[in-house]
Amino acid sequence: MDSFTATAARMPELRAEIARHPERFRVLTGERPTGRLHLGHYFGTIRERVRLQSLGVETFVVVADYQVITDRDVARDIRENVYEAVLDYLAAGLDPRSTTIFTHSAVPALNQLVLPFLSLVTEAELHRNPTVKAELAASGRALSGLLLTYPVHQAADILFCKGNLVPVGKDNLPHVEVTRTIARRFNERYGAVFPEPVGLVTSAPELPGLDGRKMSKSYGNAIALGMTADETAAVIRRARTDSERTITYDPENRPEVAGLLATAAVVLGRTPADIADEICGAGAVALKRLTTEAVNEFLSAHRARRAALSIEDAAAVLRAGNERAQNIANDTLHEVRSAMGMLY
Repeated sequence: MDSFTATAARMPELRAEIARHPERFRVLTGERPTGRLHLGHYFGTIRERVRLQSLGVETFVVVADYQVITDRDVARDIRENVYEAVLDYLAAGLDPRSTTIFTHSAVPALNQLVLPFLSLVTEAELHRNPTVKAELAASGRALSGLLLTYPVHQAADILFCKGNLVPVGKDNLPHVEVTRTIARRFNERYGAVFPEPVGLVTSAPELPGLDGRKMSKSYGNAIALGMTADETAAVIRRARTDSERTITYDPENRPEVAGLLATAAVVLGRTPADIADEICGAGAVALKRLTTEAVNEFLSAHRARRAALSIEDAAAVLRAGNERAQNIANDTLHEVRSAMGMLY
C-alpha cells in the first residue's frame, strides 16, 4: 500500500476526530502570491480552510511572499498580489478573529528555524522530493539553493506554530513527510518540542483552466476571484473551442471544451458530462453563455463582500496577523534555542 493510499484510508477517522475535538488541531496552510487567486484556489484550498474554521479549528494562513522567488528571478507585483489574496480570503469567509493571516517575510523568527532544520535532512533526501523535481523541470533553470531547500522552508512554516494538521492534495503529501521527519529528528536529538503533523487529504476537484490545461495566470486560462462580471464574460468569450458543433465531454481529445464544461460543472455542483448532454447540439456559444452565467452567479456574493473591503482593511488584517505570528514564532524559537543549549 503506497503512502497516499494509506493516508487516504485514514481520512474518515481523522475527519471524525476533527469534528469531535477541533480544539486538538492547529492548521497551517497557504500559498505563494504569484498572481491573483482564481477558482482553482477557491475549490482547491480556500473552501476547505473556511470549513475547518467553521468547525472551530485554529487556522494559520501564510501568504508565502519570500517563496515567490523559489522558481523565478524577481517577485513582480508582490505587494499587490498579497493584498489581493487577503481580500479574497476575507470575502470567502476567513475571519481574522479566528484565523491568523500573515506574510512569510514579516516573521523573521519563523525563518530562523530553517537553519537548525537544514541540519536534520540530507542532500539526497532533498533531491528526492517530488515537488523539488517537478518545480525544477517546470522552471527550466538551474537548481537554486532556495528551490532545493523549499521543503525545509515549508517545514518551518508548519512547525513554527506547532501545526499538527496540514490540508494537502496527493502531490503535496511528500512535504508533510519531510516535516514529520524534521520534527521527529529534532525531538530525538534535542528533546520534545514539535508535534509530527498529519496530512488532511482534501477531496477538492482538480479544476482545469478554460483551455483544458492546468489553471494558471501565465496561461491566461484562469477566472480570478476578483474579476468583475464583465471581465469574466470576456475571458470566457475568448476561450478557444473547436469546430465540432455537438458538445461532448472528452478531456483527452477536446481539452478546450472539457475545460469550459468542468468550470461550469464545479460551480453548478453537476458533472461535466451532464452539462454536455444538456447543451448537446447547441454548440460552443451556448456552452460559453451557460458557463458565464453560472460563474457570475456563483461569484456574485463573493464579489459583493469583496467590494465592501479596501486595501486598508487587508493591510490591517496583515498587521495583526503578522504580530501574532511573530509572537508565536519568537516563543517557538526560544524553545528551540533552549533545547539546543543556545540561550545566552
